[in-house]
Amino acid sequence: MSVACLRPALEIHAAPRITVLGTGTVGRAFVARHVALKSRGVSVPEIAGIANTRGFCRVDRDCPNTVLNQLRESTARSEASWISSAEFGRGDIVVDASASDLIAQQHAGWLRGGAHVVTACKLGTGTSRVRWQDIRDAQTHTGTGYGDSATVGAGLPLIRTLRELSEGGDRITAVAGVLSGSLAYLMNNFDGMRPFSSFVRAAHQAGYTEPDPREDLSGEDVRRKVLILARAAGLALDVEDVQVESLVPAGLQDVSLETFNRRLPEIDPQMRARFARAHKKSEVLKHMGRFEFLTDGTLIARVGLVSLPASHAIASGAGTDNRVAIWTDRYCDNPLVIQGPGAGAEVTAGALMDDVLRIQRAH
Repeated sequence: MSVACLRPALEIHAAPRITVLGTGTVGRAFVARHVALKSRGVSVPEIAGIANTRGFCRVDRDCPNTVLNQLRESTARSEASWISSAEFGRGDIVVDASASDLIAQQHAGWLRGGAHVVTACKLGTGTSRVRWQDIRDAQTHTGTGYGDSATVGAGLPLIRTLRELSEGGDRITAVAGVLSGSLAYLMNNFDGMRPFSSFVRAAHQAGYTEPDPREDLSGEDVRRKVLILARAAGLALDVEDVQVESLVPAGLQDVSLETFNRRLPEIDPQMRARFARAHKKSEVLKHMGRFEFLTDGTLIARVGLVSLPASHAIASGAGTDNRVAIWTDRYCDNPLVIQGPGAGAEVTAGALMDDVLRIQRAH
């Protein structure tokens, strides 16, 4: 399958068009949602192209699903070489449904070129402060839109709420929550009697974890979400400002995935002990990401296991739900709590489409 640029640089179209990057579960769900909305008569920008590591295809008059399936079935491996030369028209919308750092590196450049970017990838605004600032500066300079509501909580109104509170002058004093669907499942089901490793295996088989569960257990994914939320609240945190407690034993962090899976029960003693300490205090274990201002004004940001009383704002919850509490000048005694599905291709695709439509209305 040939690789091609979408269109000449800086071309301006009368109507915005969409290019979808990524043909995995989220990309497929987005295309399916697009087709469904069009069939219902909803005014949605046309999909002009779809791309993955196998190359780029124009949609033209073909059904987007047909083109998507062609790309998925292709045996070519371009390693996304088209990215460096791709030029999107001003006003067009790039939908990043990938998990690619290479693509995330291009977000600011596409914004500077006049294209809008909508993304579910946390590697744009959830990594280095330099990259986040570059994206912000590109938006400010060109007036382009950057839709990132799908990066945390799969579209739950977290990022938008924090921005609106902050822009409205409400001082945000703390945000804390269960930000990982896979870790929510693990902690909601772990009972201290059955091995924690058995729940990890069950979560993996159910598709709740990444192919390598260490990506979830390490807390690094939640670190990115904490950074995104803090920055949405107007706090210029950097990666090293967020302290992370990994649940992966030191001896298993660098071994092969096969070895990790075989030695996974080594995680059980520490988790059983953590559960027992919490249970003794009539508390529950939750995996929390948080940032907060202490009484002396110091800002701290942390990720890891915490033991909480049952009355705590985020102690409840079930399944894979995200549950986040926001404390502000306005919500000081009783925090604002937002809860709902924090993972899943359909809800993530819905959040991407919401951002596309929001940008379409605004521009």
